[in-house]
Amino acid sequence: MAQTEKKAGLLRRTSSSKKPLKEKVVLMYDEIFAKEDPTKNNPRFWDELFLMKVNLEYLEGKLESLDGDEVMKIKDNINSLFHHCVQALGEEHQIKVVNALQTLCALFRGVHQKNKSATGFDIINMLMGFDKAELRMKELMESLDSLLCGDGSESLKSLCLKLLLCLVTVTDNISQNTILEYVMINSIFEAILQILSDVSSRAQHGYDAVVLLALLVNYRKYESVNPYIVKLSIVDDEPTLDGMGMVIHHALTEYNRQYKDKEEENQGGFFSTLTSMVGSMFIADADEKLSVQTNEAILLALYEAVHLNRNFITVLAQSHPEIDMATTPATPVPASPTTPLSTTPPSLDMMNNPELPLDPNLQTSNLLITFLKYSSIVMQDTKGKISLVVSSLTDTHVFQPMRHRKKAADKNIPSRPLVCAVLDLMVEFIITHMMKEFPMDLYVRCIQIIHKLICYQKKCRVRMHYTWRELWSALINLLKFLLSNETILLAKHNIFQLALQVVNLFNMFITYGDTFLPTPSSYDELYYEIIRMHQVFDNLYCMVLRVSTNAGQWKEPASKVTHALVNVRAIINHFNPKIESYAAVNHISQLSEDQVLEVVRSNYDTLTLKLQDGLDQFERYSEQPREAGFFKELVRSISLNVRKNVSLSTMSQDVLLKEFSSIS
Repeated sequence: MAQTEKKAGLLRRTSSSKKPLKEKVVLMYDEIFAKEDPTKNNPRFWDELFLMKVNLEYLEGKLESLDGDEVMKIKDNINSLFHHCVQALGEEHQIKVVNALQTLCALFRGVHQKNKSATGFDIINMLMGFDKAELRMKELMESLDSLLCGDGSESLKSLCLKLLLCLVTVTDNISQNTILEYVMINSIFEAILQILSDVSSRAQHGYDAVVLLALLVNYRKYESVNPYIVKLSIVDDEPTLDGMGMVIHHALTEYNRQYKDKEEENQGGFFSTLTSMVGSMFIADADEKLSVQTNEAILLALYEAVHLNRNFITVLAQSHPEIDMATTPATPVPASPTTPLSTTPPSLDMMNNPELPLDPNLQTSNLLITFLKYSSIVMQDTKGKISLVVSSLTDTHVFQPMRHRKKAADKNIPSRPLVCAVLDLMVEFIITHMMKEFPMDLYVRCIQIIHKLICYQKKCRVRMHYTWRELWSALINLLKFLLSNETILLAKHNIFQLALQVVNLFNMFITYGDTFLPTPSSYDELYYEIIRMHQVFDNLYCMVLRVSTNAGQWKEPASKVTHALVNVRAIINHFNPKIESYAAVNHISQLSEDQVLEVVRSNYDTLTLKLQDGLDQFERYSEQPREAGFFKELVRSISLNVRKNVSLSTMSQDVLLKEFSSIS
């Protein structure tokens, strides 16, 4: 028997010699795509249409198959279909509402797919007509707002959000989606907030609401006043902000938990052995590694919340007592999910269940901790881009160990500031990403984060207990890597910019370390580390001196590094002769660390250093213009991904129709 042709809207073939029978709804669609008014022969045409189960594939395919002239000939019928869809949203008969929502989605997608090269105004005219567009979109947005804020079916609310996500993402570049002008004018911002502030609603629809808000915030954000940006920036309602934080928290948590499950599957095998290695062997270099794919939409939502709303800082670092105790999710996540990790919204079970801590000693968690843990996992994808949003640092319980390296025994501290967790993550990044495909931009950001943290510590004179030696060692090894790969790296990057940042970090410690290092001995250890690794600094000086004295494109940046090294070289040149003299007088071939520190302490008074200005100054973060290109591409990627994953056809029509059917 011949197969049913679903896309063509066929029901079945009665025999090989007979023509296939068409569904009634397909016959009605064909009437719409004819030139005549479909109500001419059937005054109840529109009433009957919305009682029919929607055939999304046929309707979209029909729209895509028409050429420009054909579309214009039936424009009035398409306008009428759009109008009656909007009208049907106010019907008491819920099946009509469901079918109208799905039909609208097919219209938006079909018309845009057909007219990718057309201007936004052409598409508006084709869907609604220029003269009626403002009224039609006002009616549509008001109906969606009522459905989202009302006491109706949760499935219906979900369908409304799916339609809105469909509408926002029909174009690759959302800023070219002219229809969104009407979404700006007829705001649904308050409806989104209502979803996030209500516990039950948030569990059902929070993920879609947060993603929708993140996308709307990015509509022409650099070109005009975006009301969603303005409104998000002034939100101060605690339940709403907490709700937004919880949605993001649970989305990242599910990723972490799924990763943990997959990690446990690989324990004892090749992967387990590989992940224990450090140095030049990285997870990204292995053929066998866990699938790592970031949830860009959630990361963007987190970024926008932190960047735009100063009140969200409290949410970022706030501990959640409700996740003190770990529980097992009611429905286990499959060991091998069919979709990449964290590219789909969290399940309802995850939205209502606490996180499974990766560290059994962990007693509490918050959004920033979960994000940092997420970042430490994503670090394994050395070819990808990691966006670190770190804005507020407050005291909290100990952070968990990095996921791709074993926990060091000396870091099992009962409690320490959250800033230590951030620094741990930065040190991990520095250590584990020194490779030929050098992620220069991420290294620059990493060093900038460390610099800003130290500037804050210096400004507030907070003496923080941290294993600073690990940071100093990582920075010195980074300089060593730059030196060893000078020729390869200079072909692609200005490594002198990064070298200058690293050297100036040491200058910060040398000049202001007495204001934030925990003890005088910490300051001594800084000098010891510089002296111990003096060969790296000497080689760096020789390299930048060579480049700065020759004509070439790197002359000026290399010269800046030469001047920045003045105090580091002064320390080396001052203490090395005294250490050698001490060894000779005491007939010691190799001094111990304590002996070197004794020499350092006894010779501070004769050391002369130069005061360097501007070390504790940094450029305030500004998204535009430097980051504008990055975010435009990020939003484009999210739009494509959302459009691919948010498909109303995947939302079972049979289930929806059964729910709203009056037939028992």
